[in-house]
Parts: sequence; C-alpha cells; structure tokens
Amino acid sequence: MRAAIEHTRIDSVRGPLMVVGDVSGVGWDEIAEIRLASGERRHGVVLDVDGDLAVIQVFEGTDGVGTDGLRVAFTGTPLRIAVGEDWLGRVCSGRGHPLDGGPPIVGELREVAGSPINPWRRDTPREPVLTGVSAIDGLATLVRGQKLPIFSVGGLPHLELAAQIAAQARAGEGEPFAVIFAAIGITHADAAEVGAILATRAEGDLAVLLNTADDPLVERLVTPQIALTVAEHLAFERERHVLVVMADLTSYCEALREVAASRGEIPSRRGYPGHLYSDLAALLERAGRIKGKRGSVTQLPVLTMPAGDVNHPVPDTAGYITEGQLVLAPELHAQGIYPPFDPLGSLSRLMRLGAGPGRTRDDHLELAAQLYALAAEARRARELAEVLGEDALSEAERRRLQFAQALNADFVGQERGERRSLEETLERGWRVVSGLPRAELTMLSDAALDAHYDGARP
Repeated sequence: MRAAIEHTRIDSVRGPLMVVGDVSGVGWDEIAEIRLASGERRHGVVLDVDGDLAVIQVFEGTDGVGTDGLRVAFTGTPLRIAVGEDWLGRVCSGRGHPLDGGPPIVGELREVAGSPINPWRRDTPREPVLTGVSAIDGLATLVRGQKLPIFSVGGLPHLELAAQIAAQARAGEGEPFAVIFAAIGITHADAAEVGAILATRAEGDLAVLLNTADDPLVERLVTPQIALTVAEHLAFERERHVLVVMADLTSYCEALREVAASRGEIPSRRGYPGHLYSDLAALLERAGRIKGKRGSVTQLPVLTMPAGDVNHPVPDTAGYITEGQLVLAPELHAQGIYPPFDPLGSLSRLMRLGAGPGRTRDDHLELAAQLYALAAEARRARELAEVLGEDALSEAERRRLQFAQALNADFVGQERGERRSLEETLERGWRVVSGLPRAELTMLSDAALDAHYDGARP
C-alpha cells in the first residue's frame, strides 16, 4: 500500500467521479483511500489513467465533497474481499459490510475483478437445480452451470419470485449447495419483503448482499462482482453447487450508463455505453462448470424490460449471452396467476442436459414437449376465437382452450411460498394432459401413457 504518498491536487469532483492529478505508477481497478478535510474517510476505485491524471469512482459518492483539503492515497491493489464459508447465513451490504449485527467476514482475500471461465476449461452443464416452482422445473429446467434470466416488466412479482427461488432451491439429495442472493438497487419496502421470504430458508447455506436504491450508485457495479467472487470460491474450491440470484441486473446496467455519462463517454444505443455487452458478458460468463472441479456456479439474473420492450438494449444484449429466458406475462398477472409464467415465451436451452432419464424422471422431457405443443395449439385456438367467435371453433379447438385454463390454474399457478417437489410437478402435468383424449397426445410414448395417463376418454 502506498499510503505514505498522499495526493492533494484534485482537478474536479463530478457525480461519483473524482479526478486526481500528479499521479504516477497507478493502475486500473486500484483502490484509493480518500481523506476529507473533516477527517472522514471514503474509498474509490481507479477507472482510468491518462498521463498524470487518475479518474476515481467513489464508492460512498461525492455528496458534500469539495476539492479543498482532500487527500488521496493509492493502495497499489484492486478491490479485495474475504471469501469462505463465513458468508453463509449472513446479510451484508452491496460492498460486503455486515448488516446483520454480526462480525466482519473473515477469510482469504480475493480480488473482486474476476474474469469469465476459460472456454477450454469449461465442462458441460448437467444435472438440475430444482426451484420448487412447477413452471420452471417442469417446462424450463434450470441446469447446474447455466445462466438463465427472468425477463419481466415493472409491476410484476419478479422480485418476489426470485426471492422464493433463492429460499427453496435445491441441487439434489446430499449435494453440497449454497445460494447467494444479490439485491441490486431495490427499495427498502422490497428489501423488507425479500428479507421475509429469504428468512424461510432454514439450511444456513444462504448469503445475502443488499444494495438499496439510496445506497451509492457505484456500489451497484460492485455488488454482483462480489457475489460472483464469493460464489466462485465456494464452487471451485469448496466443491459446492452455488446458485447466484441477481435482482435486478437492469439496475446494474442503469448504474453503468450513469457512470459512463459522468466520464463523458460517447453513448451508444439509448444512452448506454458501447461496452455494455462486454460488461454483461464478463459477469454472466462467470457461470459454469470447470473440468476437474466438482462444484458449479449457476446464475438466475432478473432483468426488467422498460415498457415491456424485449428489444431494449439490456434484455436484447443479455439474450445473446444467456442460455434461454423465463418470461413473466402481464396478462397472466392480471388474471391472478402466480407466477405469471409465459410457457411459449420461455425456454431453457440446456434443459435436455439436466432433465430426463437418469437426471429427473424418464417421462419428463416428453411430457414437457407435449405441454409446449398443446400450449401453442391453445394460443392458436384463442386467436381464432377472437376473430371468429368461440362458436366457430371445432370441438378439438374448444378442448385446447380448456387445456390452457387447466395448465394455468393447476400447473403454472401455485401459492406464494409453495415449494413443489418434482414428482408433484410432473404429476400435475399429467393431470392436465389427461383431460384430453389419449389419441391427441402425440408427443408422448405409449410406455409413458400406459404409466401415467389417467384420462377417461379413449
């Protein structure tokens, strides 16, 4: 640490940024300690170096900070945090400071600025992470090592759903597991609701990072980095399967845009910086498995789409990086269905690696395929009914509309806080398809039908 050298030439303070002059030997991502004239200490990270100028991003913000009497010292190291099992069972701020009244986290120090997993070292994702939510476990199974975002819009219960998944997710019987919930830029009311849901997880294997909307803007950029650094240690050194839930990653992107604007960067699409894609990729590609390692890092980020626009830069960019998406639909929410999961808008591209024979149940994949096919037929029947009227529909088309109602009511919809086993989820799926004639279930094998079909009609 170069604490003996204090710099007093402060060229400007603007937004969360501070420009310090007469510096030398300072590098990107280096931590700075800032001492105000009052004696108060703040901290920052070096964003850029140009000649003898260093641009510092101040974690606590620059409110009330002037240039007079400021002293800045550079530590010579990037941001580091302690990692280890001590994180489990704790609630900390977005920068890792305890909020639960407990002692500071102790452990081996690790640099927060991690990097994506080397493609050469990547192992194939496999085996499921069961969430207790039928719509996910049954139709879009989350796989260990996958990154699968929830796409939502304002006003939908995406935060509640994310917290519920974090509270009840499991990796398998006897498998070492951990969950890290990173709340990014949420309100205090949402924080209280999330805290109540997460408190229902009794296993002691949950860590919470809480960054609220009134916390410093810059902290939102650090929170997911810290969450993933802790997760990587637990996964690849402590051999745990770790689920990282990040809500809301759109808040991270908004913070990225504001900081870029403060730096005077030339904006790209809708004001976001041109490096939005690479920043998101650097976060999301830290999910996965590593050859020769038993653990895994699975990501479930929440992304809210402004005005429901799936082509907005944040969901559009994330869609190129992730392996599917879980879409929440406003129209289902308006009908009182929780979670308002849209099956036809959702997809888990790695589901076949984590579900089916030897992983979940032999009939799982074909049952999911049949449910998807019938849901598509029901949507076509509904669109036809809107044009011609329901009286113009055939008997088979009317059955598809009844199927859609049963799918939403008995399979997709469940009570808030309800954790369904995979067996119950699949049996509910069979109950829904058993309302149709056996001859119309063309995606299911005779063996599966003989074992599970319970329809009254031939």
